This record gives sequence, C-alpha cells and structure tokens, in this order.
Amino acid sequence: MAQPIPLHLAPRDPRDELSSHLQRAPLDHAEAVLAAYQILQGLHDHGVLEVMRGALGGSEKILEQVVAVASGPESIRATRNLLLLVTTLGEIDPALLSDLTRAIPKALVQANAEESKPPGLFKLMSTFWNPDFRRGLAAFNDLLVTFGRNLTEKNLRH
Repeated sequence: MAQPIPLHLAPRDPRDELSSHLQRAPLDHAEAVLAAYQILQGLHDHGVLEVMRGALGGSEKILEQVVAVASGPESIRATRNLLLLVTTLGEIDPALLSDLTRAIPKALVQANAEESKPPGLFKLMSTFWNPDFRRGLAAFNDLLVTFGRNLTEKNLRH
C-alpha cells in the first residue's frame, strides 16, 4: 500500500514578510519617495509644518475658541440664515436665476460707464417707456407685494 508523503511547512512569520517588504520599498517606490520628500521640503520651506506643529500643540485652546465662536448667537443666526438661503435657492428655477445673475454684471458695467451725476427727470421719465424696464419693475413689484404680504401675515400671527 502507498505511504503518504509527509509535508512539513515552516511556520509563517508575518514580521519577516513585513520586514522584507519594508527593505524592498525604497527601491520599488524610489520615485514616489523622492516626490514625497520634495513635497515635505516645500511644506517646510513655506512654514506649513511649523503652523501644523503649533496647531497640534495648541489644539485644545483652538478647539475652545472655535466652540466659543460657534455657540454665539451670531453664529447660530448665520447658520439658520444660510440654511434658509440654500432652501430658497433650491426653490428658484435655475433659468430665472440665470437671467438675474447675467443681468447684474451688465447693469453694474453700464452704471459705472455712465456719468457720475444722477440722471435728470427727463432721462428717468424716458426710462418708463422702455419695455424691459417695465418688465423688471413688475418683477420687483411682485417681489415687494409678496414680501409685504408675508410681513402682514407674520404680524397677524403675533
């Protein structure tokens, strides 16, 4: 009858494998290691490492200051206002907002190019004949009417 062949494997030592990988790493990754040294030297030259070291040393004090600022009433109001603005922007049709954002730079350039003295009464009156002006005025009029309605409803609730 056949005899089984004895198989004896040496016990595996993961530390030897890690050591072997570590010894080969500088050669296998020489280009990356050199690039990392260059980045490190650049950070040192610009004082970034010193700032990071200072931040780590004073991290507790920095955290205390951040918490003090963030828990103030102004920060809470600012956070609430930011959330309201994000909600409002989410409800506006992007095409309409695009019309407004394209108009602002053009209007500022035109206003800056015109004379520094205010326009006369005739110039102001002639503006009312411009259909684009009347269309924009109607849009802002709708905004003011809705804003006024919201103020009235708010006062009625309180």
